Amino acid sequence: MLKLLILFVLLIIIGVLSFPFSSSTPVDVRPESPVSYPVLPAEREPIFQLPSSSSAHSPGTADVGAVRHKSMTKSIRIALIISSSILGGIVLLLSGCWVYRLTKLKISNENWKQNAGCTKRLSCSPVKDKKLATLKADGRRGLVSLLEYQLLLAATNNFADENLLGGGRLGQLYKARFGDGSEAAVKRLSSGGEHNAQKEFEVRVVDPRIIWSMLGFIAKNHQSKLQNEVGFLSKCQHQNIVSLLGYSIHGDMRFLVYEMMHNSSLEFQLHGPSHGSSLSWPLRMKIALDVARGLEYLHERCYPTVIHRNLKSSNILLDNNFNAKISDFGLSITGANINKSNAKISGSQGYVAPEYLLDGKLSDKTDVYAFGIILLELLLGKRPVERVGETKCQSLVTWAMPQLTDRSKLPNIVDPIIKNTMDVKHLYQVAAVAVLCVQPEPSYRPLITDVLHSFIPLVPNEHGGSLRVVDSVLPTTGL
Repeated sequence: MLKLLILFVLLIIIGVLSFPFSSSTPVDVRPESPVSYPVLPAEREPIFQLPSSSSAHSPGTADVGAVRHKSMTKSIRIALIISSSILGGIVLLLSGCWVYRLTKLKISNENWKQNAGCTKRLSCSPVKDKKLATLKADGRRGLVSLLEYQLLLAATNNFADENLLGGGRLGQLYKARFGDGSEAAVKRLSSGGEHNAQKEFEVRVVDPRIIWSMLGFIAKNHQSKLQNEVGFLSKCQHQNIVSLLGYSIHGDMRFLVYEMMHNSSLEFQLHGPSHGSSLSWPLRMKIALDVARGLEYLHERCYPTVIHRNLKSSNILLDNNFNAKISDFGLSITGANINKSNAKISGSQGYVAPEYLLDGKLSDKTDVYAFGIILLELLLGKRPVERVGETKCQSLVTWAMPQLTDRSKLPNIVDPIIKNTMDVKHLYQVAAVAVLCVQPEPSYRPLITDVLHSFIPLVPNEHGGSLRVVDSVLPTTGL
């Protein structure tokens, strides 16, 4: 912006120097023709007269040169005055900007020193031994505990392979058993200063002052935005969102401690060794209802709106009673940052909405599309993208869409585990919701609130819905 301003001013100066300034319109300085009066012959001048030194130059020509010289001098003076004024203004403007920048930097440094002092005091006394019930209570109050690294080391048996629950691009997840017998999940974030790992850490720790000390850097241009985002996400407390219990720091390693979800992820249950055998039709509807409730909280009850951007079956975690909770908010974005050019396109193959993938258009309907894919996984027992040859893959939406809208074909493509275990009318309703959610045009997709209300009548009372057992022909076992 400053470069454009300087270029614009230079163009003005060049224009000023090249423009012919004058105080008035040009004046014809040629002498007027003398009026012809009758004179006597004797008074007439001789026809031939020798030129003299006093009459060598025409008086009219001399006057013209003098006027032009005077006009040019005046123009140069005006141009110099204007140029000097503009340059002086630029110098004053740059000086003001520099003073303002130095002042802001000084204030920022003072705040940083103050916050660093507070952080140091908070970090000097990490929790050496704390019961998990207390950590959960703190989590519900929006507090996150700083845990001693040695405590996590002992709880995970030095992060042994037998305690490894899974891993991804951001790090590995380990099972931790504490001294009181309680369990939690510890995520060890990938080292190396990866931006995604840093962001994963940022969006989960409550106190913004702690973030900058732990990450070891200050991003001045984005500090305010990240602090607001962190402060907001720390307030996301919902029964269908995984809770963060604590964190730990050891050298360049960072750890996040979550509540333990004993039934792993929906992806593991559907596509793992059991191939969905533990998930009956009522349980699948309950999971869909829980996910819809979690999304409805993010989209409708949070201000500003939170868009997950990475909703998928592996980020839907299941506890002992198969209650589903949304996890992994490392790529989430708040409503204040939606449709910004710096919002990098993120997501997982098969779950990304077409308008976001092709045009970068992000909205709450992006999450609705991903929810529709999860619904298809629950219904059909297939992955979003499956290999059909050595070099060819097939999209679940492309394969299933023609059959989902055909009532004669729909019962034949349902997951064999749940085939013929549901009311056919309910099957058609769920398929219709899934079809609407995965529409290519986002305006055709329903709001997550509408999806939630459409699922409540399909889920039995004991699973959180409004369906009475006597009204259902389904078995309700599975919990």
